[in-house]
Amino acid sequence: MTTAGPTLRTSTSVQEADGARPPRPPRRLKRSEKIAMALGVLVLLPIALVWIYPFVWVFSSSLQSNAEIFASLNPFTSTLQLDNYIRAWTEADMGRYFLNTIFVTGVSILLSVTVNALLGYVLGRYVFPGKRLIYVLLALVVFLPEGYTVIPIFDLIDNLGLSGSLWGIALAEAGGVSVIVVLLFTGYFAQLPKELEEAAKMDGAGFLRIFARIYLPLARPVLATAVILQFMHAWNDFLLPLVLTLSQPDLRTLAVGIYSLQNQYFSDWGMMSAASTIALLPIILVFIALQKYFIESFSGAVKG
Repeated sequence: MTTAGPTLRTSTSVQEADGARPPRPPRRLKRSEKIAMALGVLVLLPIALVWIYPFVWVFSSSLQSNAEIFASLNPFTSTLQLDNYIRAWTEADMGRYFLNTIFVTGVSILLSVTVNALLGYVLGRYVFPGKRLIYVLLALVVFLPEGYTVIPIFDLIDNLGLSGSLWGIALAEAGGVSVIVVLLFTGYFAQLPKELEEAAKMDGAGFLRIFARIYLPLARPVLATAVILQFMHAWNDFLLPLVLTLSQPDLRTLAVGIYSLQNQYFSDWGMMSAASTIALLPIILVFIALQKYFIESFSGAVKG
């Protein structure tokens, strides 16, 4: 006599019953692919070390005295001169420069992303006379050296009555990577389906509502890329803040402040390295926080 007991299902049968595909086993690399990968590592590893070495050297120098820095090029040190960081923050007024840079960078990101996203939306979604000419002119501006624009920007900020203020520096910095950001937004918005816009118009949505509630949330990867590019530009820029703060030392940003630590006769490289390390940390943190969207925006551009 046989009894009908519960049937034991294997994991494969469970997946088949649930309609889920079993995971594919990892593909084994061919010998030629392994050789190509090994050669790639051999070529890229020295390049990566060359790129990383200056950052390691600056961090190592921030923990050494001037004499130790010039005694050896070895970045690995047994001493820890934490005093360099204390002096950079207090004696060199890095705290004030840090706050100035946060203000300038934050305002410039807000202005740049808002205005350039709106401009990219118009260029990407609407057809009007002169659109192609505007696009070509914007693309040509990419090749314009930054030095050409310093005097016109200084004159513009002065005529607006914003010279000698952090608002003026922030407004000047907002245009730093504008063209690249506009082109990114234009390309992204142009590839989105028209059905979204038509459905929103049928629901009574206007221009700004369609832009802010539908298209802008879809452009998160480009938004993150725009924030990263503008952040890196405004945080690291030296030329414009130098020109705009020549008579206002209290308005200096980090890049200008670090430069001012050296003089004709003596440079405290330990303190300057500590200040540079402090200035570098926010960039690394922002990039780590947004790097997922940054990579998505470029992979989407390649697919498009």
